[in-house]
Amino acid sequence: MARAGLTADRLVAAAAELADEVGFENVTLSALARRFGVKDASLYSHVRNLRDLRTRLALFAGAELIDRIAEAVAGRAGKDALAAFAGAYRAYALERPGRYAATQIRIDQELIADSPELRRTADLTYGMLRGYGLDEPDLTDAVRLLRSTFHGYCALESAGGFGAARDVQASWDRAIDALHVALTHWPKERKTDG
Repeated sequence: MARAGLTADRLVAAAAELADEVGFENVTLSALARRFGVKDASLYSHVRNLRDLRTRLALFAGAELIDRIAEAVAGRAGKDALAAFAGAYRAYALERPGRYAATQIRIDQELIADSPELRRTADLTYGMLRGYGLDEPDLTDAVRLLRSTFHGYCALESAGGFGAARDVQASWDRAIDALHVALTHWPKERKTDG
């Protein structure tokens, strides 16, 4: 493919495909240049470096993920919203493993503040959790609980880490039930004397 027509958006979309094929950690500028049939140097007018490409990929994948989640939770509340949110998250992680891995990288705080996708993710997640009557600092704690549960489950599942005979979907459903109970009966933060 000729160099003409290369754009940052085309490069990021191709990097997303590449990530799903070979793994996020194997996305390099050289691999991407080979995909387009150009020299590495041709990419530098569209992305600054590998870190810039991977950050753009993380934002791209994050936008895809939150679009799926938003569609799944639309019109739902409580446990139904939680189950829809979790299901969309898990489906994306399993169907798009390279893109999903990109969503887990640390992004510069300034970019987070400027990213409509990341603000939308926070708004949707916090909005769902406010339905459980949570306020700060409990909202942040609950987000961390959900993210670590969803990510841990998906990471183990994709690596074949669940060897017991129990159906993986049945365990997932029970985990969502348990999270709903935990969110419904969220413990109040204890005040410490001192």
